[in-house]
Amino acid sequence: MSLWKIAAVQIDCRLGDVPFNLRTIRAGLRDAARLGARLAVFPECALTGYCFESRDEAMPFAEAAPGPSIDAVAADCRELGIWAVVGMLERGETGGLFNACALIGPAGFVAAYRKIHLPFLGVDRFTTTGDRPFAVHDLGGLRVGMNICYDGSFPESARVLTVLGADLVALPTNWPTGAAPTIRHLTAARALENHVYYAACNRIGEERGFRFIGQSRIIDCNGDLLAAAGAEAPEIVTAEIDPGAARNKRLIIVPGKYELDRVAHRRPEMYGPLTAPVRPGQDAGSGPSI
Repeated sequence: MSLWKIAAVQIDCRLGDVPFNLRTIRAGLRDAARLGARLAVFPECALTGYCFESRDEAMPFAEAAPGPSIDAVAADCRELGIWAVVGMLERGETGGLFNACALIGPAGFVAAYRKIHLPFLGVDRFTTTGDRPFAVHDLGGLRVGMNICYDGSFPESARVLTVLGADLVALPTNWPTGAAPTIRHLTAARALENHVYYAACNRIGEERGFRFIGQSRIIDCNGDLLAAAGAEAPEIVTAEIDPGAARNKRLIIVPGKYELDRVAHRRPEMYGPLTAPVRPGQDAGSGPSI
């Protein structure tokens, strides 16, 4: 199985300036292609910026998926022979506002993922909860699943993608000051526990008092760091990944004596409480509601 060179394209964005942000994304895509990348991951809300103060302020910058910005990126993907994951605000079919990311390839738009877990932060205070199931997309030898930012804090998000066959989890994100422990520990944990590659692309710059701290990174399926960006400047980091390694879930440390498979050794029949609803205000340790 052939290796895939992937890139995390760390950029700055301007709040509400879609034309500027689209030019930045298209330039970054070309730079990633020149570096030999076959897939480039961009930050969360890369097209729009993040720190909107109301739904009404954000909605004019949302687009359908596919829409004009996706079409522009798709033209570049077709020319360059590259795939892209681009963060955006999506205007839903019935008027919802979603924090989303689009998967785009040489043949055009593939799919949009809508963020499922919403923190009380930035535009997520006003967006609609994601309403589409997790999905994995085969790019022709590399199977990719998408999460966005806070989704990574919920192990179930990457685990479902793993069970669906993902080799790589792409995580567009907007991690601000205070998120350094997430960058250091969470990305490696999600990769290790699922034996998948993990590409987290953060942004830099400031918006309305929030500073975004970069440090985009690509993690291998053992949880080890393959590449990492700095905290202050635009940067592209790349790594070669092996889909075959991600698919070989059985780790043989000492044959016949010490072997692990964190997917096959699951016990789903014991995990019922994970899917039981929790009542508002209920102590998480008090058990699920019935």
